[in-house]
Amino acid sequence: MAKISIGIVGLPNVGKSTLFKILTKQDITIANYPFATIDPNVGVVTVPDDRVDRLAELSKSKKKIPAVVEFYDIAGLVKGANQGEGLGNQFLGHIRETQAIVIVLRVFRDPDIIHVENSVDPLRDLDIILTELVLKDLEAVEKRHARAEAEARTGKKEAIAERDRLAGVKAILAEGRTLAAAAAASDDVAELIRNDRLIRELNLLTAKRQIFLLNGSPEDVSEALRSRIAELGGGAVVADLASVESVPELISKAYAVLNLASFFTTGEDETRAWTIERGMLAPQAAGVIHTDFEEKFIRLEAIACDQLLAAGGWTQAKQKGLIRLEGKTYEVKDGDVIVVRHG
Repeated sequence: MAKISIGIVGLPNVGKSTLFKILTKQDITIANYPFATIDPNVGVVTVPDDRVDRLAELSKSKKKIPAVVEFYDIAGLVKGANQGEGLGNQFLGHIRETQAIVIVLRVFRDPDIIHVENSVDPLRDLDIILTELVLKDLEAVEKRHARAEAEARTGKKEAIAERDRLAGVKAILAEGRTLAAAAAASDDVAELIRNDRLIRELNLLTAKRQIFLLNGSPEDVSEALRSRIAELGGGAVVADLASVESVPELISKAYAVLNLASFFTTGEDETRAWTIERGMLAPQAAGVIHTDFEEKFIRLEAIACDQLLAAGGWTQAKQKGLIRLEGKTYEVKDGDVIVVRHG
């Protein structure tokens, strides 16, 4: 698939820019006042995966190319952002194209760090953020629904169906619920978000997969907050952002929430990790390497990374009968090392 991209959102002064700096090691403005981030920061982070190193050593590769995640950091959201308050609202468009959102919540208590709401209350902060995202989505859906409604009056079947689907989405948002939470509670909503072309085209913020980064210590996290996050269908990471150890866990959580996997190609020229959605079939996975490979796909030669490493190389693995031939219906697995045969 294309690059993995994740938007970072949160109130001002909760640790968003600190997280971004830890992730990307970029020198950006971090200040103890709201709106220190004026322009959206974009950084590319490599996915920690020692399999790339081990395969490169085995193949004596000239280059190592790990999988990467692109992070977008935008200005802090505040209550009323959808009506023009603060700066975050104008930057929400920058994360429309991302596949997931990291919602950063401050759970640590430090009177020396200003809180835009004058007190530390992560449940309240979470509701402020979700409300702003819901209202932004509602604005987009209402515009599209009005258009579909006008077309439906002409009797067009497609327009009528579109109007009805949008009415269902609009009703969820009008209740103040995120689409991700609705999808977690209803298979029908989950199916709509995943497979409906129109809904996907709208790139709705609350339909994106959500990861909650709780900035502080585990003892700072209440059971009420954990329960609320579970209701929302997201995954949580508790991390003191003074510690760089949070990076691998966050990226691992992103892969789990996005249902992603890595497969590998390896040889003297390069060893490379490729990112796919779990369950992707062989021709589509081959197309991630090169678009022509999907169209002209014949078969894969595949072996699990650990098996290849234990065998001592591709030739040795082949001699031991460990290389599998897989056709068009094969689901590529995390850790597969593959060679694509194509026309």
